[in-house]
Amino acid sequence: MNKIFLLILITINLFAIENLKPKKVFETTGNTQSMYYEKNKLYAGTSNGTVEIFDIEKNEKIEMIKLENIKDFMGDLIPAKIYSIDKLGDKILIVSQAQKGFRNIFLYENKKLEKIIGIEKNYIIQKANFVSDDLILFALLSNQIGLYNFKTKKLIYLTQMSYSSFSHYMMDEDKKTIATTDESGVVRLLDIQSGQVKKEFKALNLDRVYQVDLKKGLVLTAGQDRRAAVYDDFSSYYLQFDFLLYSCALSPSANIGAIAYNEQNDILIFDITTKSYLYNLTGQNATLTQILFIDENKLFASSDSEEINYFILGEKK
Repeated sequence: MNKIFLLILITINLFAIENLKPKKVFETTGNTQSMYYEKNKLYAGTSNGTVEIFDIEKNEKIEMIKLENIKDFMGDLIPAKIYSIDKLGDKILIVSQAQKGFRNIFLYENKKLEKIIGIEKNYIIQKANFVSDDLILFALLSNQIGLYNFKTKKLIYLTQMSYSSFSHYMMDEDKKTIATTDESGVVRLLDIQSGQVKKEFKALNLDRVYQVDLKKGLVLTAGQDRRAAVYDDFSSYYLQFDFLLYSCALSPSANIGAIAYNEQNDILIFDITTKSYLYNLTGQNATLTQILFIDENKLFASSDSEEINYFILGEKK
């Protein structure tokens, strides 16, 4: 009875909030798996083996980095799907599909691609990020987190988080801590330099967490159990929905949360403190892959489609 009442209350709240359509739509050549934003430029890593760069003000694509095709298990040439991208200065970090089911990590700098981790490592890498000018952090499907010096080619550590399969991690603004999660629903905070777990939250998600975000010490999750959980040092809670939650994000201040929450791939914008629903973002035509805030009022939403939607909160199309 309580669950039915909660779902009715959520439905009423959703009907009461404002629907927003995308302000702009950016078209890519493949499904967007990962995004990065800096100085009016959006970087999108796609299933077509490309990193596509858009000028947001001019509303146009200005550059495309194309990885070489790879051979699949049948020997046919296919695009090297890109799983994650990151940027530091003029360098772009790219995790891409490789042969035999493994993954490569490339460094793109001065119009050149350099492979810094290849299939000889037998790594199935899900995600990687810059930590500094010479260090990168990466996560394996086996739920191991690694710190690697790509200049000296030295592995600093490879830490086994648990024996549940890896789902997602997010690095904090200072590049000192990550929030990482897996199929168990447990969220852990890991110190990047030491590879040691600083904190393990009492799980509010009862099943796999698909995505996690970390801003200002606050954690937001999106789970298979239809729960969006919020963790901080003072109080934790979850919001219950009636559809799988595939993607989530926090605004830079961590005052606002975003959750892809229904079968129509809409995004709910809500106030983290009051839990009040603020906006419903429409226009996604496929399952969400990433939600990316660039400030408190502007965000991008990518999905398993060739469109990236750009929203301005409080401003109709």
